[in-house]
Amino acid sequence: MYRVEQLIAGAWVAGGDGRFEVVDPADGTPVSDVPVATAADVDAAVKAARQAAPRWARTPAAERAAALRRAADTLEAEADRLAEAQTAEMGRPVGGARGGVEAGVATLRQYAELGPVHGGRTLAGASDAIDLMAYEPRGVVAAITPWNDAVAVSCGLLGAALVTGNTVIYKPSERTPATGWLLARILAEHLPEGVLSLLTGDGAVGAALTGQEVDVVAHVGSTATGRAIAAACAATGAKALLENGGSDPLIVDAEVDPVWAAQQAATGAFANSGQICVAVERIYVHRSVADRFLGELVQRCADLRVGPGRDPRTELGPLVDRRHREHVHAQVAAAVADGATVLHGGAVPDGPGAFYPPTVLADCADAMAVMREETFGPVAPVMVVDSFDEALSRACSSPYGLAASVLTASMSNAQRAWRELPVGTVKINAVFGGAPGGAAHPRRGSGQGFGYGPELLDELTVTKAVHLEPPGGPHPHW
Repeated sequence: MYRVEQLIAGAWVAGGDGRFEVVDPADGTPVSDVPVATAADVDAAVKAARQAAPRWARTPAAERAAALRRAADTLEAEADRLAEAQTAEMGRPVGGARGGVEAGVATLRQYAELGPVHGGRTLAGASDAIDLMAYEPRGVVAAITPWNDAVAVSCGLLGAALVTGNTVIYKPSERTPATGWLLARILAEHLPEGVLSLLTGDGAVGAALTGQEVDVVAHVGSTATGRAIAAACAATGAKALLENGGSDPLIVDAEVDPVWAAQQAATGAFANSGQICVAVERIYVHRSVADRFLGELVQRCADLRVGPGRDPRTELGPLVDRRHREHVHAQVAAAVADGATVLHGGAVPDGPGAFYPPTVLADCADAMAVMREETFGPVAPVMVVDSFDEALSRACSSPYGLAASVLTASMSNAQRAWRELPVGTVKINAVFGGAPGGAAHPRRGSGQGFGYGPELLDELTVTKAVHLEPPGGPHPHW
């Protein structure tokens, strides 16, 4: 069992007001014993970060980048340990968990390269003056991260914040606290005292942290939590940087290969048991390919190997816990009650753990929660449409704006889709993928601000306009 500690003012302490336990979602066995941060812990962490901020901001960017590179090297060496912790805490198949750690390593290295060249710019002013725009760190960043891809997402927010000269209070999800603790230990080994703090606990701890006098709250997680954070930041004046929920559509156009389309849909809907921010959440398939597409999608479900994440043969692990399974199944049951047809899955299995089968629902309607809200589970709800126009119109009708995927053989439809879909990321003929450094603005209920890429460095810095000119009269030393 992992016995998690908190990092406050450079010291690892048990601290907390009581402790809680995280269990393995595959079999219910205890995994992590975790402290719940007190108000005093939160206050002490923020004060330590504030005290360390000026010195870290003055540290040359090349030195900050070197610290990040060393941390990336250590994380790479400890990749198996981090992957095993994530699998134990939230059930992700160990191969996928290791891929998440590898993505985190690459992200730290990317920001180590970008940080020192993230400069300002000079302006064309008077010939005897100097005008420039200079970047400075914002100060103290509260990073509140999710459980579904704990290492990769945390490395993005922490790496960008640290390399730009901010100090950080890191609060990982209460569902993956040991994973966050192990990551924090690796990072802290290479940082000065007070630059990084770790607090653990539930939403109440996160709320206490966002109510403090921090300069940025960076959050990846649910829309409800994101809105609460935005309200808290409005009161304190902190910048809110949010990537929240989504209900990402997949459009399957006419004349595409239905076998290939079903493989893409299955990957998008079932990877990490559907617990991915940009997972396929709702599918609009053209009538001309619908029957073959649905048949192939059901076959993909039947072929998936379901089991505990620690088994290297597993393709579909459990959901993060039984509470989340209740949420997923409630949406499926409500859809069936409203007329949806279960083509595969759709039932809570007997036995231990939080397993849920890959599920395909046909005859879905716009008003159903599975088509309107974020399910975050291995559920593929399908609506058959008569035209690309209809599919695009339905896909655009959502309170979210995170991502969308389009499978089409028509260049004109592809061009129209990426221009009209009101989301931050559009993927044509692939449900996942993209070049390194890609970044996007989530919209509406899905958040605000860049959460990845070089642009995240801009989000975590402030720009100062500077004008220098000679003093009046004689100035021999100018």
